[in-house]
Amino acid sequence: MFEKLQLTAMAQAMASHAGARMGLIAQNIAHADTPGFKAMDLPSFAEAYRATSPGELRQTRAGHLGGLPAEALMSPRKSPGMEAPNGNSVSLEQEMVKAASARQDHEMALAIYRNTSDIVRASLGRK
Repeated sequence: MFEKLQLTAMAQAMASHAGARMGLIAQNIAHADTPGFKAMDLPSFAEAYRATSPGELRQTRAGHLGGLPAEALMSPRKSPGMEAPNGNSVSLEQEMVKAASARQDHEMALAIYRNTSDIVRASLGRK
């Protein structure tokens, strides 16, 4: 039932994006001392969501309408930043800021889903 609501689908996509971003951040932190390692990050959720032009049809599931698959919108890219003398571009301070941002995005997605669920229950006369 909830998967048919556009708002809950967007909240699910936002939570999924935040989880994938946290995974990349954890990988970056784990390789903070690896020579030559380049920090990776995902495009922002807004950028990935806007990847399809407004006014054009957006795909609602993989393969539908021949649109870009979700994996293409969430492909990691090199994160800009200064490199250490050993070629490593991971900054632990930047990674902590990105982790806090991803956590906030995930919490927002959960709040949207929770509030949408409460509204649907209230409209059905349930608590």
